[in-house]
Amino acid sequence: MVERVGLVVMAYGTPRSPADIEAYYTHIRRGRPATPEQLADLTRRYEALGGVSPLAERTEAQRTALAEALDELAPDRFAVRLGQKHAAPFIEDAVAELAAAGCRQIVGLVLAPHYSGASVGEYQARATEAAAAHGVGHVGIRSWHREPAYLDFLTDAVTKGLAALPEQTKVLFTAHSLPERVLAGDPYPEQLRETAREVAQRTGRNPWAGWSVAWQSAGATPEPWRGPDVVSVIEQLAATGRADGVLVCAQGFVADHLEVLYDLDIEARKAAEALGLAFARTRSLNDDRVVLAALADRVLRAADGDQEALGAPWPTA
Repeated sequence: MVERVGLVVMAYGTPRSPADIEAYYTHIRRGRPATPEQLADLTRRYEALGGVSPLAERTEAQRTALAEALDELAPDRFAVRLGQKHAAPFIEDAVAELAAAGCRQIVGLVLAPHYSGASVGEYQARATEAAAAHGVGHVGIRSWHREPAYLDFLTDAVTKGLAALPEQTKVLFTAHSLPERVLAGDPYPEQLRETAREVAQRTGRNPWAGWSVAWQSAGATPEPWRGPDVVSVIEQLAATGRADGVLVCAQGFVADHLEVLYDLDIEARKAAEALGLAFARTRSLNDDRVVLAALADRVLRAADGDQEALGAPWPTA
């Protein structure tokens, strides 16, 4: 009998209904309730999307696709559960379920391609701690920012996005900003540049004139966050008078959710169009079967001890 392996698919989480927004926001703030103004602003953003984000549905579709791909590669070997950072089911819940199902080994996969200690590192640390509490082994996939299927997906998305825009269009590769204090010695910015550079080369884009990296969705805290912000880059681009359009490729995100559907599709689009620039965003990964099948293969190899399947090494500093 083949020993079952658990896969905990880790994601950020999202409120499933408007009634969940306050508790969700409080959890993000580590138990500190938001001010009425902060809560009203977040609620307003969700209302612009119809009340809630589609992220919960998208994440479950990704988990299902991974489970189905693994079952094709290794029938009946893997049990797959979703574990989230800020909404139930939490990472610890998923690990407990997998342990109760008899899994003695768990692989952790975060639905984010690029490693940062403040994001992927925290997810994997929580999974490792939870697994140890149940006497279960855990191995975490560190990053998949150079996964060929992922790069192919982005290349195709950028190529198709550019085809519908003016010739003088710049591609902005965006990702979620993080506080500068957590990025000292962190591989996150360089991994983002690596992905963007590869896709830009494949699509024939020259640095600065044809593409650059921008940041988005910085937190509302007084400390400095990594920039430049995507809206600022769009404003600077328009001021040069040397571009007619902008294509945003949200390479740091793998599903349609608030930071994509509101921060880009509404706020960034509004800024670009007000400045006379054509605007478009590349499609999100969501449950693309080719990419998720490639990630399932990576999970299988990680379970079998293939160190290369884990991605770039953990930072040493």
